[in-house]
Amino acid sequence: MSDRKVLVVEDEEAIAEAVRVRLLSEGFQVVVANDGPNGIRAAQQDRPDLVVLDLMLPGMDGLEVCKEIQKEQWVPVLMLTARTEEADKVAGFAVGADDYLTKPFSLRELVVRIKAILRRRDRMEASAVQASIDRGPLSIDPARRRVSVDGDEVPLTPLEFEILYALARDPGVVMTREQLMDRVWGYRDYAGGRVVDSHVARIRRKLGVEATEQRFIRTVHGVGYAFIQALEGAGA
Repeated sequence: MSDRKVLVVEDEEAIAEAVRVRLLSEGFQVVVANDGPNGIRAAQQDRPDLVVLDLMLPGMDGLEVCKEIQKEQWVPVLMLTARTEEADKVAGFAVGADDYLTKPFSLRELVVRIKAILRRRDRMEASAVQASIDRGPLSIDPARRRVSVDGDEVPLTPLEFEILYALARDPGVVMTREQLMDRVWGYRDYAGGRVVDSHVARIRRKLGVEATEQRFIRTVHGVGYAFIQALEGAGA
């Protein structure tokens, strides 16, 4: 990991230093910023491979920082939060965060999550050479990371794209929430199948699918999700 650079945006000095030392020991290059504006500047100047971002920053919170960082170029973001409410975590995903850890957290778990995100980023880059997937009105272009319905582009976050792509590659195959976690997040011990449900619900809304409509993605109650092979029928 010596060629991978991690930006840590954390206002609590003790946490920032502990994270910096541990990541250095794992072979990462590390840049530290202690507030939102400095974090944005560091992201622009240092071009990190991943950002560890505290949600609760003084003046400019992590959600704002995440949106600003993602404006210029996509970079994976692991969000740190002292909040336990699911809505706060889902809000982080909505602005482009890739994963989250709730404080207090173990440095070992932090490293596991960072490595999993970077592996997923490598898979994403490798998938760019694969052919586009066309399922009726839906088109998925891995090279450009673009999704369109009837020719109109659908703005998905990188994580939403990965979930849709994972399902569309195997139409008709039912994937459990745990399998989606494994394929997209890179591990199965992720707490909260509801987060997967929230992502899928948001993807369906962006694709123009009504809550009760079985189109593109079929909900298999008590199990998981499947990409619908026959897109024309609402009951497919």
